[in-house]
Amino acid sequence: MSERVIPLVDQRPSGRAMPSALPAAPSLSSSRPPAMPLDALKRPLRDLRISVTDRCNFRCSYCMPKSVFDKDYQYLPQSALLSFEEISRTAKLFASLGVTKLRLTGGEPLLRKHIEVLIAMLAELRTPSGAPLDITLTTNGSLLAKKAAALKAAGLQRVTVSLDGLDDTVFRQMNDVDFPVRDVLAGIEAAQAVGLGPIKVNMVVKRGTNEHEIVPMARFFKGTGVVLRFIEYMDVGATNGWRMDEVLPSADVIARLQAHWPMVALDAAAPGETAQRWGYAKAGGGHDASAGEIGVISSVTQAFCGDCNRARLSTEGQIYLCLFATHGHDLRALLRAGASDEDIAGSISALWSGRTDRYSQLRAMQPPEASEPGARRVEMSYIGG
Repeated sequence: MSERVIPLVDQRPSGRAMPSALPAAPSLSSSRPPAMPLDALKRPLRDLRISVTDRCNFRCSYCMPKSVFDKDYQYLPQSALLSFEEISRTAKLFASLGVTKLRLTGGEPLLRKHIEVLIAMLAELRTPSGAPLDITLTTNGSLLAKKAAALKAAGLQRVTVSLDGLDDTVFRQMNDVDFPVRDVLAGIEAAQAVGLGPIKVNMVVKRGTNEHEIVPMARFFKGTGVVLRFIEYMDVGATNGWRMDEVLPSADVIARLQAHWPMVALDAAAPGETAQRWGYAKAGGGHDASAGEIGVISSVTQAFCGDCNRARLSTEGQIYLCLFATHGHDLRALLRAGASDEDIAGSISALWSGRTDRYSQLRAMQPPEASEPGARRVEMSYIGG
């Protein structure tokens, strides 16, 4: 009989206070656009990932294993969650400081009631130059067929779907709630039908579990307009039992694909993009756009910290400056203490300006046998991917 693992500490790290505003913090009421901060490594702030719930209806072993997130697990109470008004206000302040892209995550974001209302609120926001924000959402796809039309009507532009294999037995094993792959595929079809695109599909590749699904996944989505991305199994948090020998390097993924199709490297679509892009090649060379492309996200073997431009907002208002952070900063306290927009924007700017995070690069500099010091890192299920 296997031994049940019980967490000894809350997986949600307590937050630190937000820093005081920098001198001459930007005024949101001014006609002059506020200054756009750079962090200590000269990286701009462009992308805000917003976790809208800590709940999920899947129990993927690499994210929310049943041994920890069981029926007795205590989720955040409703009063602790940021309201839609608080999320919208925060997003507006981040936009004033340079953010142009918002990604809604979870947990599973489609479990948040009336999520389309929040999307409609975010769709009204503008950058200082007057441009709308790029609004996207990451989902496990389980509720997407039901909600795709409402999400599109509310103003959602794109969607990313997590799908770790086409083999139904493998997929049910990985989601660990016996959810069928056909229902996720139906969600992808529904999203395409209403124009939520281009759709991206993320496959976490775990050696010994689903690497045999790499080629079938590529074959299935080739030429469909869906961008398939392969993600190295990451050492996020402490509950997933991560081991380096379960990581299949992205270079191996590309080699497996190239054994079936000639491929060409593509330029990054935007600064700070996490995925390296590869396109299917034409017979005479060059990219065959009609066949599409794939991406590989190599945060373990090829760190991309150098141009990381992302901040993360947790479900109850903690700002995290890195996916592998050990602590957040309590923005909710400012929101609920009556702080002005000017003061909150100044605090965010000060926080970003002091940012030095580059976990993946530092990890790569350590010998494989080195033990990892420091506090427990934030969980993927808490902060989103």
